[in-house]
Amino acid sequence: MKNLDVEKYTGRIFKIRNDDEFCEMSILAFNYQYQNNKTYREFCDLLNVNFSDIDHPTKIPFIPIDLFKTHKLISGLGNVQIIFESSGTTKSVTSKHFVTDTKLYEQSFINNFTSFYGAPSEYAILGLLPSYLERTGSSLVYMVSKLCELSENSISGFYLNNYDELNEHITQLEKSCSKYILIGVSYALLDLAEKFSPKIQHGIVMETGGMKGRRHELTKDELHKILAKSFSTEDIHSEYGMTELLSQAYSKNGGLFRSPPQMRTYIREYNDPLSVKMDGTGAINIIDLANINSCCFLATSDLGKVYKDGAFSISGRFDNADIRGCNLMVY
Repeated sequence: MKNLDVEKYTGRIFKIRNDDEFCEMSILAFNYQYQNNKTYREFCDLLNVNFSDIDHPTKIPFIPIDLFKTHKLISGLGNVQIIFESSGTTKSVTSKHFVTDTKLYEQSFINNFTSFYGAPSEYAILGLLPSYLERTGSSLVYMVSKLCELSENSISGFYLNNYDELNEHITQLEKSCSKYILIGVSYALLDLAEKFSPKIQHGIVMETGGMKGRRHELTKDELHKILAKSFSTEDIHSEYGMTELLSQAYSKNGGLFRSPPQMRTYIREYNDPLSVKMDGTGAINIIDLANINSCCFLATSDLGKVYKDGAFSISGRFDNADIRGCNLMVY
C-alpha cells in the first residue's frame, strides 16, 4: 500500500472503540509503513517477516527505539516541519524524531489531554520544565506551550528558575479556588516542594519524570509520597511520553497509566525481543498510531507491567538502554 488517505486515517484512530478496530488500524499502518519507510522495511526484511503471518498487533515487528539515534525514520514524502530531540549529555547521541505534520501532533495531544482532563481552557497551565527549556527541540515543551495557549489564562506559562513567582501564582490560584495543573520535571517539583511546600488543594500536580542528573533517582512510588506530603495533596499525576512518540498516556494516581484510543502498550520477553504479549511483565512495546508519518511500532527501553485491561506501569529501564537482540540495524 503506497498511498494512504492520512486525513481519513487520523479521523479513525482517535475514535477507536475496541480491540478489533485497533487491530485493523494497526495492520493498515504496518502495511503503509512497510511500503513507505525505508528503514522500517529494511528492519522487517532482516527479520524475514512473512506478511501472511501479520494478523494481530503482537505479530508486527517493533523497531528498537535506539534507531531514532542513528536513522531518519520518515514514512512517505512529507517535508520535515520540526525535529524533536531527546535530552542527553553533550557527548551522547540523542534521538531525533522528524515530524512532517505538527498539526497531527497537536491534534493527538489536545485530544489526549481533553479526554483525560477536559478542555485546556478550564485550567491555568503552569510549566516547571527547566531542563527542557534550556535546550531546543523538546516535544514536551511544544505540547505544554500549546496547552498554555489554549488555557486562555494570563497566569499560564513556563517558570524556568523563578520559584518565587510560581509560588505566588499558586497561592493566587488557591485563594480564588481556580483549577490549574502544575506540570513539572521531577527534580524541579522537589526543589519547589523544599523551598515553599505550597498547599495544593484546587490544582493538579503532574510529574513528567526525570532527575536529569540533578538528584539521586527515586522510584515513582517514593517520589509521589514525597510530593504528596510536601504539597498536602492526595494524588500525584504522571504523564508518560517520549520524543519518539506523538501520543501520551496519563496516570491520575498510583503510577497506573491509561492510554488514549490510538496508543497501546504490550510486553516483550526480556531474552526474546520478538516474543510479544498482550499483558504481563517485561519490556514495554508501544504502538502509537499517531506516528503514521514516522514509525508506529516501538520497542522501548522501559521495563514494566501491562495489565489485562490495557493499563500499564513502569518499573525501570534497561541498563544502558540496550535492547538486546533487537539491534540488528543499530550502528
